[in-house]
This record gives sequence, structure tokens and C-alpha cells, in this order.
Amino acid sequence: MENGTSSGSSSRSETYEAIKNGSWFSQFLNGCNPWMARYVYSLIFLVANLLAWAIRDYGRAALTVLRKLKICKGEQNCIGAEGVLRMSLGCFLFYFSMYLSTVGTKKVHSSRDRWHSGWWSAKLVMWFGLTIIPFSMPSSIIQLYGEIAHFGAGVFLLVQLISVISFICWLNEFCQSKKDAERCHVHVMLLATTAYIICIVGIILMYIWYAPDSSCLLNIFFITWTLFLIQFMTSVSLHPKVNAGYLTPAIMGLYVVFICWCAIRSEPAGESCNRKAEASERTDWLSIISFVVALLAMVIATFSTGIDSQCFQFCRKEDNQDEEALPYGYGFFHLVFATGAMYFAMLLIGWNTHHPMKKWTIDVGWTSTWVRVVNEWLAVCIYIWMLVAPLVLKSRQPTGGT
Repeated sequence: MENGTSSGSSSRSETYEAIKNGSWFSQFLNGCNPWMARYVYSLIFLVANLLAWAIRDYGRAALTVLRKLKICKGEQNCIGAEGVLRMSLGCFLFYFSMYLSTVGTKKVHSSRDRWHSGWWSAKLVMWFGLTIIPFSMPSSIIQLYGEIAHFGAGVFLLVQLISVISFICWLNEFCQSKKDAERCHVHVMLLATTAYIICIVGIILMYIWYAPDSSCLLNIFFITWTLFLIQFMTSVSLHPKVNAGYLTPAIMGLYVVFICWCAIRSEPAGESCNRKAEASERTDWLSIISFVVALLAMVIATFSTGIDSQCFQFCRKEDNQDEEALPYGYGFFHLVFATGAMYFAMLLIGWNTHHPMKKWTIDVGWTSTWVRVVNEWLAVCIYIWMLVAPLVLKSRQPTGGT
């Protein structure tokens, strides 16, 4: 009997190992497994995003149906910013429920592992029910959720920052390891040089597009400060006591330039210093493509952050050799998606529950701009602390003998 049980467990482990090392297509063909499940959860998240956008931009067409179902009691309670918040709350409730039911899962083949990776009919019914419930809630509760969502979205951005910096750190340590140092040396030089060139080109283009004259003091400050931060990160990284190389500050430079560009691009249309915003005042195919790309990028960012449950270990990532270990932290995965539900609501309403948004726009408004700017500065602070923390902590250790 024991031999049968052990052989069955061994067979399941071998099957899971084959699925893990196979292509994403084979992961779907092999039925319910945690590798397939993460894509399904991402698809559900994408559908929730699209529904929230549809409610914001085209919700009026569905008002008659909603009134017949006695779901909504007023036009302003169902469309626009509040409609987005109601959709976001339903998505949050679904993923937070999944977090509560999967947090603490340690091994594959357990009951909670099967719940995470299967039972899709029950979970679709659960998602649909939790999506409908917020549309019957009073406006005061939705407004309270909107205030809480600001905090939840901030948590999501912080976790995303740590995940990005952790990956950059891991990449640098991989290239500097003794086994791969010689092979990666040329690749590191090319990658770092390319990154710095793109940073410089990006800075120049932002000066041309968003600071056309000397009166654009705020944009000039944002761009110039970004250039200073790149130089500062490089100087700290190349300091003899730190000696972190030039790859990580180069990639971080790309990241902060991108955030700065997103911040200035979020400035409302009509600002004389934002010619690109004025050009995109009318809805055309380019603005539609930009919106779709931004939406997909947000889903991909949520997915990549969710599966990186080791991001808080920074540079100390190690491959887990336990065959029964989870491929990623289920609880962390669902918690990231729960905060991501708050984040997509903030993007669609411009971080302001009373801020009207134009069709086919995302993350536009002065609040969005300052959130991005603070996000950029915080990213640099976390990166610098990651570099100097070993020195600071080492200096505080007692020097007495053992």
C-alpha cells in the first residue's frame, strides 16, 4: 500500500516536473496545474480591466439594462469614476478571497494547491457574483473604497519597484558570478552602453517635446532631476566601497527615464508645455493603440510581479530544489492581483474619484503626474539603499571578538 502511494506521488512529481520544464502550450494541454493557472488568473484580471474601461467610457448604453435588473439606482452611481471603482471592488474581493484561501500553501498536490489550480467553474461563478455585488452597494461605501484604493495602489507600486530592482540586482550578480563572468563581460558592456545611450536620447527627446521654451520650469525640473539621478546612481554604484558595476545603474537609468516620461505624459491636455498631449486631444487610431498597449502593460506588470514572490530577498535569490515546493507563492500572487485591482482603478480615474476622464485615456491628470514622479524618486532611494545597506549594516555590527 505504501509502495503504491509513494509510486503515485512520484508519478505526480514527474508529471509536474515535465509540465514545469515544458512550453506554455504544453502547460495548458496538461490540464489544471499552477503554471496554467497563473495565465487564467491574468486573463480574468484583463477581462476585469476591460469591463471597467467599458463602464467608464460606454456605460450609458448599459444603464437601461442595469435599471431593469434593479442593480443601479442612479446614473452617476454606475458609470464614470464610481462605475470603475465598483468594478475594481469586485475584482479586489475575488483576488483577496483567493489570497485568504491559498496563503500559507507550502506543497504541491495539497488541497489548497488543487483549489488554486483547478475548480474553474466554481471560481468563475464566484468571480461573477463578487463582480455584481458592488453594484448594489451604496455610494458611500464605494467612495470609502476609493480612498482605500489609493493606499492599495501605492502598495502595488512599491512591490513592483522592489520586484524590478530585485531582478536588476539578480541579473548583475548572475553576470558577475565566477562561472559566467568571462562569458558575460562583453554582453554586459554592450547592454550597459546601449542603456546609457537610450537614456541620453530619451532625455534629449523629453527636452524637445515637453520643454520647448524656458517657461516650462516644472518639466525642465523633472527632466533635469532625472538626469542628475542617473549620474548619482552611477557614481554610487562605481564607488570603490560599493563596486556594483555599471550594468545596474544603466538599467535603472532606463527605468527612471521611462517613469519620468510617463509622468510628464500624464499631464492634462491643454498644457502649453505638453505638445504631445495637445496632439492627442482627438481620439484616433494612435491614441487607441496607446491605450491598449498601456492596458496590456499593466496586466503584464501585475503578472510578472505576482509570480516573483522572492522579490523581497533582493540579491539573495536561490533556486529551490525541493520537488514538492511551489513554483511561486500563491498567497503573494493573489495579493499582488488584489492590489493591482486597486491600481487599475486609479489609472482609469486618474487617481481622483471626482476627476472626469476622456475616452481612450489612461492615467491622465496632475495627480497621476505627481504619483509617477514620487514613484521615480522612491525607486532611486530603494536602489541606493540596496547598494549601501550592506556597508551601513556592517559598520553597525559590534567589533568585539566572538
